[in-house]
Amino acid sequence: MTNDYGVLLETGTNELEIVEFEVQGNKYGINVMKVKEIIQPMEITFVPHAHSHIEGIIQLRGEVLPVIDMAKVLGMAPSENQSVDKYIVTEFNQQKVVFHVQNVTRIHRISWNDIEKPSEMYQGGNNQIIGVIKMGENMILLIDFEKIVVDINPHSGIHIDQIKSLGERERSEKKIIVAEDSPLLRKLIHDTLQEAGYDRVEFFENGQLAYDYLEAELERENPFENVQLLVTDIEMPKMDGHHLTKRIKEHPVLKQLPVIIFSSLITDELRHKGTGVGADAQVSKPEIARLVQHIDKLAL
Repeated sequence: MTNDYGVLLETGTNELEIVEFEVQGNKYGINVMKVKEIIQPMEITFVPHAHSHIEGIIQLRGEVLPVIDMAKVLGMAPSENQSVDKYIVTEFNQQKVVFHVQNVTRIHRISWNDIEKPSEMYQGGNNQIIGVIKMGENMILLIDFEKIVVDINPHSGIHIDQIKSLGERERSEKKIIVAEDSPLLRKLIHDTLQEAGYDRVEFFENGQLAYDYLEAELERENPFENVQLLVTDIEMPKMDGHHLTKRIKEHPVLKQLPVIIFSSLITDELRHKGTGVGADAQVSKPEIARLVQHIDKLAL
């Protein structure tokens, strides 16, 4: 089962397709854009002293890939019927990772507007759930796969140290707005941009809030006096980054605003989606130094 179906989804419609999978009968989802293929389990080579969530490694068409046991990640028992177990081969954050799940059921096409943000009451401080999708009587929980990988390998995340490679920085008065739904990433981006000299950064937790802010700015005599650039993630509830970019670039006035897409989904296969909606630049997480270089060049 190779992922060519994601290409069928038109970019900028604020829709996504998710692969629904199960662990101990509970239903979870992963964005199709992260999925390379779904395969039957293979023989695993055990790796001594690896993180407890790493089952081992497999060799797939010459590539050595880590296998993460989703039952362990979610604190659940291993599969009782391994005949339906599946491996979801993914690519995001410039790395390929295999997730061992207990069943893959189907693909759903939904709107980002239909994804509810999890409540802090049940989400907890260290939860991997980033969204809840109601499907009739059932609920599908969207998993934060980036967090799972960074928890296992912290070096794969964003680090302020990367800014040191850019040399001495001056403080900038330019105002940047950032659309990013992850509280952890908002803090990391804030701290890193501050280190890079950008003190005037305002954050919005989804694309809809960012767009509402920009529309309000249009009432000013000079709408770009108070905002010089937008940085947006792709995967966000209410309005995703591709749709946000498309709305901005189709607007007679807002189209002047430079937009940088900063997402784990910037791969060779998916870059055309951002180009198609008019993004001025696209940077893959966690390359924050490259993001700063693009901000330096593009900010009005």
